[in-house]
Amino acid sequence: MSNEKQYPMTLGGKAKLEEELEFLKTVKRKEVVERIKVARSFGDLSENSEYDSAKEEQGFVEGRISTIESMLRNALIITEDETGSSTVTLGKTVTFDELIDGKRADFEESYTIVGSAEADPMEGLISNDSPIAKALMGHQVGDVVKLTTPGGDMEVEILKIS
Repeated sequence: MSNEKQYPMTLGGKAKLEEELEFLKTVKRKEVVERIKVARSFGDLSENSEYDSAKEEQGFVEGRISTIESMLRNALIITEDETGSSTVTLGKTVTFDELIDGKRADFEESYTIVGSAEADPMEGLISNDSPIAKALMGHQVGDVVKLTTPGGDMEVEILKIS
């Protein structure tokens, strides 16, 4: 049995990683090799900033390829059937409203809880390792949950899970 970390993700998250991997291998890798080739033609490599920059980018691209391959190899796909419908779990979208003095603020927020590999808070995808997701996990519609955020603690009421 492997001791490598598993990466929980949705099928959509896996597809996005596969697309990124394909782009890095077929497009970006070739672009970087071409940049290195051009930079070498400038002569002395010891004082060639274009060459140094291209080699750094090559290291980044190869590292990202390796990381994505590991994530895909150790992907743990979360499906709707596994998560049930009434509890906040990985792969679910949870809608909640902040409670101020015990009353709803009427400012609903929705987040989908995903694995760290596909988290993108600006797109409403939060990692299951984030403090907000950890606090919400296991709760149901109607539950009041205390969240710890960088802006301070707050109480929210879960309104919908889908």
